Amino acid sequence: MGGRDVDVREARPGRDAALSLLGGFELRCDGDVVALPLSAQRLIAFLALQERSLLRGYVAGRLWPDVPESRSGASLRSALWRLGRRGAAVVEAAGPSLRLAPDVTVDAIEVRRHARTMIAHGPVGDASTWESAALAGVLLPDWYEDWVVIEREQLRQLCLHGLERLAEHLLVDGHHAAAVDVALDAVRLEPLRESAHRLAARIHLAEGNRGEALRWFVAYRDLVAAELGVEPSGAFRQLVGAG
Repeated sequence: MGGRDVDVREARPGRDAALSLLGGFELRCDGDVVALPLSAQRLIAFLALQERSLLRGYVAGRLWPDVPESRSGASLRSALWRLGRRGAAVVEAAGPSLRLAPDVTVDAIEVRRHARTMIAHGPVGDASTWESAALAGVLLPDWYEDWVVIEREQLRQLCLHGLERLAEHLLVDGHHAAAVDVALDAVRLEPLRESAHRLAARIHLAEGNRGEALRWFVAYRDLVAAELGVEPSGAFRQLVGAG
């Protein structure tokens, strides 16, 4: 290692590389789990979530923010060297830049892209497969670095909006049972989110089940009163005809 730069490039064209970040970190190459030190895991995860080439100095500064630049650069070179030793050539280097090799599939990125498409254009492709993936697990749940927390919350919000968009699409198409299921998934993902509860009530009303919608409102009203000390919005009250 020393002080020289270390390049880690794609070593085996055609290999099957898959990175899982939902529920925890796991890298598989040709079906085999690759054991990596935490420093290498953090590097791979950071590059994967950025979805673009990044300057080495920027990567080092984000991953090792509390040390001098010389030490963060050395830590980055060490992580790259360790990747090479483990045969996990999933990071590509081009001069001063690094990126995740484009042939590596990443579960969190696929969920994020599909959610954005869902929000912008409605369901495309197999929406049920995306829904299952979106609910598969929290992004890197045991990691607490600032950049992970931000990425985790962004993905959670995208999934919530995507689930609500899917439920609304099913509602418009008259698939009420499926719409309720998806709305409940959004509620489970964020129990205090009024828009998800309100959507579930709308679906019950569309089916002619006003009593169900009112019970849903009452349950949400009691929940937010106990947890947050607030009341549901006027729009929710008006929707169900609550006094």
